[in-house]
Amino acid sequence: MKRYLLSAAALCFAMAMSAQSLFVGSYNIRYHNNGDDRKGNVWTTRCKVICDQVNFEDPDIFGAQEVLHAQLDDMLGALDGYDYIGVGRDNGKKKGEYAAIFYKKDRIKLLNNGNFWLNETPEKPKLGWDAACIRICSWGEFEQAATGFRFYYFNLHMDHVGVVARREAAKLVVKKIGEIAKGAPVVLTGDFNVDQNDEIYGIFASSGILNDSYTHARLRFAENGTFNDFKPDVKTQSRIDHVFVSPEFNVDRYGMLTNMYWTDDAPTDNQKSNQAPTQLEFRKMTLRTPSDHYPVFVKINYKK
Repeated sequence: MKRYLLSAAALCFAMAMSAQSLFVGSYNIRYHNNGDDRKGNVWTTRCKVICDQVNFEDPDIFGAQEVLHAQLDDMLGALDGYDYIGVGRDNGKKKGEYAAIFYKKDRIKLLNNGNFWLNETPEKPKLGWDAACIRICSWGEFEQAATGFRFYYFNLHMDHVGVVARREAAKLVVKKIGEIAKGAPVVLTGDFNVDQNDEIYGIFASSGILNDSYTHARLRFAENGTFNDFKPDVKTQSRIDHVFVSPEFNVDRYGMLTNMYWTDDAPTDNQKSNQAPTQLEFRKMTLRTPSDHYPVFVKINYKK
């Protein structure tokens, strides 16, 4: 009987350890503005495509960037079972873009959360160094409901103009992760506005506390870089949206998803193909990307 109980306990422990896996992601959704709408990249349409995509992939938790408060409300209304943390970067309330973290409420429990700004006084919202915009990093301490596994999640959007601001922000974020997480498992996602060849990227990748999930992935699906400029026919090797994880995570799968959608901007006559059944009809439509960035989704396993 004693041997049976020990075996059962060992099995339960092994099952719990094997279940300490997370499906995480990063998605710059592009802030809503009238200029994009006029060009056909309409937020109400994009929002549905983005949320349908996220609902299908079903990540446990993901970071989003450029989220205005109205967009936040739209996404919460369309996402299946997600809650969020984060604040507007301009005033720490609802003004300006959020670096929001969305998490599946039935799988992930929020334990603690906070925000810091990417500037010389990180407790206050203001421009930092040579930045063009106020920038923020939001973070949360979470617990996986099924296993009790605890981890920290950080999400940011670094400046698109200020080189000094990006460099100093990178140093600040690495320092803050050490202070806040204190060696606990960490995921860091965001739009870093530097690619994998930039020396600022190296501040994260060589920090000793973070690995780039792209370079450490067992399986990888990445046919393009992460920025597309709303142009589905362009390709780049640059990855500026990154998912960094603690070295204790095994990265099983990395995906940069280039899903598209179509809009009927210039109606044409239906077309047929001599390679398909006669009842099939085709229409020429405009191919579009849901955002000017492609999302990144990563499956990771904690190996301790």
